[in-house]
Amino acid sequence: MNNLYRLLFLVFFYFLISSIAASAQTTTLRFAKLITGQGDVITDAVVVVEGDKISKVASGEKNIPANTTLIDLRPMVAIPGLIDVHTHITYYWDKTSGLSPWNSRMDPPTTVFLAQENALKTLETGVTTIRDLGSSGGMDMAMRDLINRGAMKGPRMFVAGNGLHISRARVTPGVSTVDPGRADGVDEVIKVVRQELGAGVDWIKIYGSTGSAQNVTGFQTFTQDEMKAAVDIARQAGKRVAIHSYGPDGCKAAVLAGAASVEHATDVEPETFAEMVKRGTFYVPTVDHNRYYADHREEYGYNAIIVKALNNYTERNFKSLQLAVKMKVKIAMGSDAVFTGFGENTRELRWFVKAGMTPAQALQTATVNAAELLDRKNELGAIAPGFFADIVAVDGDPLSDINVVIDNVRWVMKGGKPVVDKR
Repeated sequence: MNNLYRLLFLVFFYFLISSIAASAQTTTLRFAKLITGQGDVITDAVVVVEGDKISKVASGEKNIPANTTLIDLRPMVAIPGLIDVHTHITYYWDKTSGLSPWNSRMDPPTTVFLAQENALKTLETGVTTIRDLGSSGGMDMAMRDLINRGAMKGPRMFVAGNGLHISRARVTPGVSTVDPGRADGVDEVIKVVRQELGAGVDWIKIYGSTGSAQNVTGFQTFTQDEMKAAVDIARQAGKRVAIHSYGPDGCKAAVLAGAASVEHATDVEPETFAEMVKRGTFYVPTVDHNRYYADHREEYGYNAIIVKALNNYTERNFKSLQLAVKMKVKIAMGSDAVFTGFGENTRELRWFVKAGMTPAQALQTATVNAAELLDRKNELGAIAPGFFADIVAVDGDPLSDINVVIDNVRWVMKGGKPVVDKR
């Protein structure tokens, strides 16, 4: 009998110690106010984090558990970790080369290593998750996997590998003709999509029109049938398709083909936006992207004529955004950040408010809307039990001034670990 009592005591003691150890592993955050991302605002907010997830959201000191690590972030306000649904994080500018950003490309291992700078600047804006829409040489997948295993510090990444594009017009003599992502016709589209899926991408990206960098044309490049073939193959693998279109024709074809999101489109017709509302297609305007190019003209060597064209495109892009807001199209925040654009990831939010959104609605484009687009609405984009502990502390009230989100990020947690502290 004594042995039985001894065994029961040891079992009780073991579970007691285990319970205390588990409690000691929790982290508790305290804020003056918390915006959940699900429509609620909590004052004197307490957030309990266990591992990489949120276990409790409440109010008041009484909800702070014993034996926890307390991080008191008052008087700051908490918002969910932000999501940027359009980046190119492996576009890194090697300034030591003396070349412009577009001409300073390096080998993949060097680029992946140096692109950590882009990743850190992204975290500093409060962006804890990105959808990266176009890279090469498997660099985006390498960064994603390094970040996921904790070997590199950066945002959570959903990647698209090589974007699908039509044959390029020019062939440089002596240069390899291998062109990953090239697809002409339905059969090639199917083949290339399968190759990208086999390589391990999370998304399929299609360059459905001309237009990029200083080129602001928007001629449709893929037919609706080609786009639909990509959507169908991706869907079979449980993946989604994002289609780049600077112009209205490619945008319309992308929507009718079943794309999950259309990127950049300008001069969009009301009928196309109405179809997007009907289908739940997301619009990712990236208005600020061309503002970025115009403001950084010296880095890129852009002259006055190019800048004028960029500004004209921005104006037309903004008008399409205004119409989309009025028609209640689903909108997600995407910066289209490249090179020195990292660190400016959230400036798109200003355009959203200027176009008619409230600050709360603008914030939703980078939280719950973006999480829905990523098909992660039950784990990202909100501060709630069961969600990833992606939490940002800002100075000021984001619900009255969106600039607070853009300019006043002071502290960032990603997956339960503090990654930025500027207090």
